[in-house]
Amino acid sequence: MRTAVIPAGGLGTRFLPFTRALPKELLPLVDTPVIDHVVSACAAAGIERIVVVGAPGKGTLEAYFSPSPRLEARLVAEGRSEDLERLRRAQALAEVVFVEQPEAKGNGHAVLVAREAVGDEPFAMLWGDNLVVGASSGVAQLVAARERLGGSVAAAKRVPRELAGRYGIFAGKPVDARTIRVSAVVEKPAPAEAPSDLASVHGYVLEPEIFGLLADQPPGRGGEIWLTDAVTRLAATAPVWAIVLEGRDYDAGDRAGYVAAFVDTALERADTGPALRQHLQDAGWRPPAAR
Repeated sequence: MRTAVIPAGGLGTRFLPFTRALPKELLPLVDTPVIDHVVSACAAAGIERIVVVGAPGKGTLEAYFSPSPRLEARLVAEGRSEDLERLRRAQALAEVVFVEQPEAKGNGHAVLVAREAVGDEPFAMLWGDNLVVGASSGVAQLVAARERLGGSVAAAKRVPRELAGRYGIFAGKPVDARTIRVSAVVEKPAPAEAPSDLASVHGYVLEPEIFGLLADQPPGRGGEIWLTDAVTRLAATAPVWAIVLEGRDYDAGDRAGYVAAFVDTALERADTGPALRQHLQDAGWRPPAAR
């Protein structure tokens, strides 16, 4: 598993006006963008190459992972070695390749745009605004599940039935408490029609056959090409598994999810945690254990 694909071509309308000028993937968790956390997790899982699928006008994403000679020279001249190390860290994580999705034709089309860059090999596909924090990253859990089970693997979490309409929901046969053999993915069903309580989150590890299915996938809901439709077709001919990830899941593409990720990240850092904890306590906040 050498390569990961991160679709990052969305308009980010839920974060206007910020996203008028900057991609939502660059929203910071204290001082480190969300997409940096995703790429860092990939690198820690042994993935060497990241294909970021961007859109016109998102050059700032590429700039983030590129050298900055002028800023480096300034930091060197001022002897700021720690800041220089922080600056260079992102560009040293992995080989980051950018491809452009000229038109927003759906998340399945975004994955298809990465076909030539990925080649004929399995790859991880991770959403650039979803984070899993725990003893093992989400992508590491997916890679380990593929090595154990074979075939393609999808990340899942359990959600209340009344929230099924926000997610793609997996149908399939349970294998154990955390795993099902997927037969279909139903995109945003009505609660009464949801086939399970397992929602698609975070991403997948996919076999390269998915590209052929996406290439001839007819447009679905909203006239877009949906990755879930191609995964359903893949599941008809090859093993597709869904595993419930362990750890805390943050949807940083949602305002409330992003704020939760920001606050928890700040609380866990040695340089920001004590001051933020004191501020919250002064404002009347108590840790959950004290409530």
